[in-house]
Amino acid sequence: MAGSLRGASRNFSWDRVDAVLLDTSQATGDSGFTLDPERLAQEAKAGFWPDKTILDYFDAATESRPDAQYLTAYRQDRQQAVSMTYAELSSRVTGIATGLVQIGVKHGDVVSFQVPNWWQFVAIHLACVRVGAVSNPLMPIFRERELEFMVSRSGARILIVPKSFRGFDHEELANRLQRRIAGLEQVVVIDDGGKNSFESLFPQPPAQANRNDRTVLQPNDIMKIMYTSGTTGEPKGVMHTSNTMLGSLQSVIDRVGLAGNDVIFMPSPFAHSIGFCYGILMSLYLGAELVTMDIWDPAMAMDIMERHGVTFMFGATPFMSDLANLPGLDKRNLESFKIFLAAGAPVPPTLVKRASSVLGASIVPGFGMTELGLVTAVKRSNLDRALDSDGCALPHTELRVVDAEQQEVARGMEGELQCRGSSNFVGYHGRPSLGDIDEQGWFSTGDLAKMDEDGYIRIVGRSKDIIIRGGENIPVVEVEKLMHEMSQINEVAIVGMPDKRLGERSCAYVSLHDGKELTLSEVSNFLESRNLARQYLPEKLVVVDDLPKTPAGKIQKFELRELASRTI
Repeated sequence: MAGSLRGASRNFSWDRVDAVLLDTSQATGDSGFTLDPERLAQEAKAGFWPDKTILDYFDAATESRPDAQYLTAYRQDRQQAVSMTYAELSSRVTGIATGLVQIGVKHGDVVSFQVPNWWQFVAIHLACVRVGAVSNPLMPIFRERELEFMVSRSGARILIVPKSFRGFDHEELANRLQRRIAGLEQVVVIDDGGKNSFESLFPQPPAQANRNDRTVLQPNDIMKIMYTSGTTGEPKGVMHTSNTMLGSLQSVIDRVGLAGNDVIFMPSPFAHSIGFCYGILMSLYLGAELVTMDIWDPAMAMDIMERHGVTFMFGATPFMSDLANLPGLDKRNLESFKIFLAAGAPVPPTLVKRASSVLGASIVPGFGMTELGLVTAVKRSNLDRALDSDGCALPHTELRVVDAEQQEVARGMEGELQCRGSSNFVGYHGRPSLGDIDEQGWFSTGDLAKMDEDGYIRIVGRSKDIIIRGGENIPVVEVEKLMHEMSQINEVAIVGMPDKRLGERSCAYVSLHDGKELTLSEVSNFLESRNLARQYLPEKLVVVDDLPKTPAGKIQKFELRELASRTI
């Protein structure tokens, strides 16, 4: 990005909105990314990529039905939800896009934003697409350690945060990061009255201002960098284009049976792949109404579902469990609710039975990853498979289960799940050597699975050393590395222990140096002092004399997982 954001002009001239946005179409910024021509040819033949950006769908809806209700966002700290029509949201997108350009954002620049499920999140992303910038959404749970790595690694020059959320001072942290990250030149604060406030830098244009329909971001440009944890514990920036994200939506829509008159409820964070793709993008793709909330509260969620006649919800297993076990459910009106799509964590058969009964909806398990989007789902014509599988491949995806030699195993045998298809990501940001994609385009998920004769899969374990807690990956190696810094600890191994609500919780097995003692609260306090997110903290501590090992000295975590499953 040319020039500096510091000291950029904040004097807006709304009669020049069109000119400002048009100027960005001549931007020469370089994202440093070119899509493989071979993949372009393959996808052209497959026919799933729409060769559009999400603005094509949003602008079409704004033009054809500007006064139609699109977004309702509930904030727990506000008495009233924010509701927006397409025209109202479009006006705010224009204001943000113009502001981004006026403070120096160019094509290919990264805009990081750690924003809850507020209307600003949706508008910021659409504005980024409008000016050709790359969205880098960050989970609100991330703290100093994660944010410093992600923001600096992405090369973002702008970080947008709330002044505070859930009692945490995001503004103070963002300002502290700005002093440490050389390239971070601008912090923008939502709900702040200062010179760097969201409303000051991105004011809403007057009613007579014209919206410009041009966009610099092309369908095969990098549209989003979303960080996820991997086997090394170091977050990896998953890169997607508009085509890789939008190209799978019609397959999902057809599989679960959605249409433009559906009402989508998305309580999952927008900064998570579920909320981003199947909340924001899918609602705009369909032209469906989107309802969201910023803090999960089952009773409030049920009120929202009744009030808005919600028909579809996509979330991890804990959301389903909380709703299905909500007191007084028999007095609620859920006549409109028809589909709960569940992914992110295994869905126990007993929960499927209970939820389908008390919620009166079809429970549709699926499997996906940040790198892939959703790639499997149970067919609604075969819902009994929700009890024993994680679905079968969606039309845009091929699946196979392989052994250690990368040979496909017989049906019913266990092996590593690999995926190939139109929704596959295009690489890890700044890490071209990573990716686990072979020459034939197969991506190794790191998940162990079995596939039956009908093509239905069941995830049975993970070759990756991660724990999935309520749909969120815990970077085990990173947490272990930090715990090793504690003077009391000799060795540590963290494994998942089964949990009915969250799928898994984190259990730390440790051996101590002679004469030392250790409590779980001491571990928690230490890790929090190292700025680790609370969701990553071990929730059980087991002190042992020695950890089980192979003759070569490698810790045998499978024994610890078995032990954890018996001692919860």
